Amino acid sequence: MGLSQMPAMAANAADADALPGKGITVTPVKSSLAEETFQTLLVMKAMQRLGYTVKPYEELEYPLAHIAVANGDATFMANHWNPHHSEFYKAAGGDAKLYRKGVYSAGAAQGYMIDRKTSEKYGITKLSQLADPKLAKLFDSDGDGRANLIGPNAGRGGEAVVWHQIDAFKLKDTVHYTQGNYPALIADTLARFKQGKPVLYYAWTPFWLSNVLRPGQEVVWLEVPFSAMPGVQAGADTKMPNGKNYGFPLNNEYIVANKAWAERHPAAARLFEVMSIPINDISTQNRLMHDGQNQSADVERHANGWIKAHQATFDGWIEEARLAAKAAKVATK
Repeated sequence: MGLSQMPAMAANAADADALPGKGITVTPVKSSLAEETFQTLLVMKAMQRLGYTVKPYEELEYPLAHIAVANGDATFMANHWNPHHSEFYKAAGGDAKLYRKGVYSAGAAQGYMIDRKTSEKYGITKLSQLADPKLAKLFDSDGDGRANLIGPNAGRGGEAVVWHQIDAFKLKDTVHYTQGNYPALIADTLARFKQGKPVLYYAWTPFWLSNVLRPGQEVVWLEVPFSAMPGVQAGADTKMPNGKNYGFPLNNEYIVANKAWAERHPAAARLFEVMSIPINDISTQNRLMHDGQNQSADVERHANGWIKAHQATFDGWIEEARLAAKAAKVATK
């Protein structure tokens, strides 16, 4: 080997260590929910920093997104909720086909909410109280005498729980599950609240709504009489650490990737495992979107701003990913 070749080889080795994803193309997927773009962009930007060529994300609803990742038609999704998406995870092949390590964002709550004014005036603290037609009628927005419970779109995961619990808590005669375009329905719900009318809706965190109708201030969570979960979550205890039972277990968000792909690319696998952002940061960004900063350029700016404000953390993820790739390379020699 000539001496002139050695600097070039050293440079190539250094480049490979710094950019373990160089020459590799990845395809992210996310749901159509605009409020999940921020989390997805953060992962995409970290992947780019590692040298991966990251294609624009494709939008698929959760059941299809899990299947696309499991089958290798997509590389990863950054918005898998566990146990909320456990049915989708299992249907796509579970741990045999999907890589899921490390919590991306912890402590997401879900449940049923009503405005605090109505709760205090009528003493409504539990969903099961809506079996009383007089109380249910307070939340009637379409004139049929039943409470209108605004709930999640089909394919979100939460709708199966809502249907199951309406039946389990014997509310079918007094509560109508109003399902459709959730953002549009919630915009209408917020308008009703501002008019001083009672509101009843399913909610989750992180979402901009919790920064506008704040739990414990403008609105309150309703408790359920007992835990009642459908499908693979049947038998799960949904009681919170504070002793309250809002009908849904706390969820953690994960980055889920194609398992075979992750095993071949240790830098990405480690990145997916170590990335972690506070759930309140997601809600705060979602509020900015609700307040009008909702164009692609806005969300891009939010993601870049978060990285800059947490540069040491972000750089730490990148370094861990590089070290994982380097260690894997040494182990195969």
